[in-house]
Amino acid sequence: MEAIPHPIPRTVEEVFSDFKGRRSGLIKALTTDVEKFYQQCDPDKENLCLYGLPNETWEVNLPVEEVPPELPEPALGINFARDGMQEKDWLSLVAVHSDSWLLAVAFYFGARFGFGKNERYGPIFFLAIWP
Repeated sequence: MEAIPHPIPRTVEEVFSDFKGRRSGLIKALTTDVEKFYQQCDPDKENLCLYGLPNETWEVNLPVEEVPPELPEPALGINFARDGMQEKDWLSLVAVHSDSWLLAVAFYFGARFGFGKNERYGPIFFLAIWP
């Protein structure tokens, strides 16, 4: 996967906005675009990941090649289990991994920019009240 240039969030509000955009993209992949998402997760392809993007879109792609990656990586190989499970169960598994990835990305940005004690409580508060 080529690195996709997106603005790097540098404030608590920008981190939360990034989180909301990525989350919206993942929700679209797993709900309204589920058929398209399912088709892109061909088990015969290499290790694929589901990426939620800050602009409220999503993509299924290979993991980034740089080591270590710029951002935490989403679950690797989501396509391999697709045909071995009920579709609903597979989508639930991808959703659980996607939730974990979203939190990892948000906390990565918080750690990267060294938010102070007061700022660190901001994302946790935003995430806690977000439905």
